[in-house]
Amino acid sequence: MYDSRLVFTVLLTLMSFCASPALFAESGLGSPPNILFIVADDLGWGDVGWHQGYSKTPHMDKLVAEGVELDQHYVQPVCTPTRTALMSGRYPGRFGPQALAPSNLRAMPLGTVTLATALKSLGYQTYQSGKWHLGAKQEWGPTAYGFDHGYGTLTGAADPWTHKYRPGPYEDTWHRDGKLLHEEGNATELVAAEALRRIEEKQSPWFIYVPFHAVHTPVDAPDEYQRLYDGVKFHDDPEKQNSRLRMAAMVSQLDTKIGQFVAALEQTGQRSHTLIVFTSDNGGIESLQNAYIGNVGHSPLNSENDPLRGQKNTLFEGGTRVCAFANWPGQLAPRKVKTPMHVVDWFPTIASLVGYKPAIDLQWDGLDQWSTLTGASQTSNDRTIYIAMKNGNQSLRHGDWKLIARKEKAPLLFNIAADPFEKNDLASAHPEKVAELEKLRKEQHAKDQPQLPADLAGLPQ
Repeated sequence: MYDSRLVFTVLLTLMSFCASPALFAESGLGSPPNILFIVADDLGWGDVGWHQGYSKTPHMDKLVAEGVELDQHYVQPVCTPTRTALMSGRYPGRFGPQALAPSNLRAMPLGTVTLATALKSLGYQTYQSGKWHLGAKQEWGPTAYGFDHGYGTLTGAADPWTHKYRPGPYEDTWHRDGKLLHEEGNATELVAAEALRRIEEKQSPWFIYVPFHAVHTPVDAPDEYQRLYDGVKFHDDPEKQNSRLRMAAMVSQLDTKIGQFVAALEQTGQRSHTLIVFTSDNGGIESLQNAYIGNVGHSPLNSENDPLRGQKNTLFEGGTRVCAFANWPGQLAPRKVKTPMHVVDWFPTIASLVGYKPAIDLQWDGLDQWSTLTGASQTSNDRTIYIAMKNGNQSLRHGDWKLIARKEKAPLLFNIAADPFEKNDLASAHPEKVAELEKLRKEQHAKDQPQLPADLAGLPQ
């Protein structure tokens, strides 16, 4: 039996010789850029200001207006799969069914080359602050996958005040570098403070990955953010009014923290040399119960995905097409990109930007989208985007067409260009298109690993 950590070390050493520093001189960048990658949790399409939502998000609105709005940015419909795709550049099903649903099992094998691994091999300082959700055991944390330091929760979520997960073996999950600890304070504030500290250290080049817990349940924020909505009536029902107020406040808290990141970049002279990327991990959930250890109430009126159809844990646009943007002054001119992207594209895109060339074939499913972001050229709209769920349902987008294959139900077919809100199922009218997309879907599905890795069998999920 081989030692996967040894394999990881050998690969990291090999890849350190595969950087292309000349790329920066050729591109005019001069030196490798800092990368601030922010992931919101369960943020709905209609939760933000730039989509005319109910929350106040002035800092993100400004970044969108001055950057590249990613109008058709797709992710997986739930947490762990999106994070797996981001870190690996591969669709999550390639690693097994444990990576296709929210899980506390290890999503990827130890030794998997991640975005953090790649950047570290080029001399980047790599930091993670927030929600990991790629393996809840301490030995499966961020530092096992290329991060110099990791902080926050190993599990999928936690109460914003107690920092505890659900009752069970993973109840205590707040950690620093894999070692559990107890801290007082609000989770969003603590996660942001850690990221701010790393920004202010100016250990360039750096990669700071900030997967916030906000705005995942339990939904709550300090009073100062709730006061931003004094006098705003969201609903006649008092419980729903309070629920939506807490949600709006949490969105605004997230926005405020991002504004602080930008201010810190400006104050430390790093703003012009830092790429900021923002996405949600999936669409919002409109109503839910709080199952976490703490005193935060339920959320009967939570997120909004309108006018998109569906929500988190569905394959409709409201579950998989999310709020996203990229911002880099002087490098990315303000524009709206309508070319379909998937979160799986970010690893190859950033690799291209920084000159990382893997020594082995990493079998990326993603595409290099840098020229699309800059406007130098446009990636074909005919690329295939494949999204699978553990329950067997899958979607496939190819060009303007989108197929939703449902287990034991008839497939659905939509033309997203003509019908972005998925109101008209065209499956019966276009059986030839269903057959074409079904063939592509099966080709993608055949690449997935159907079996749970043997060493994970029997472990609590």
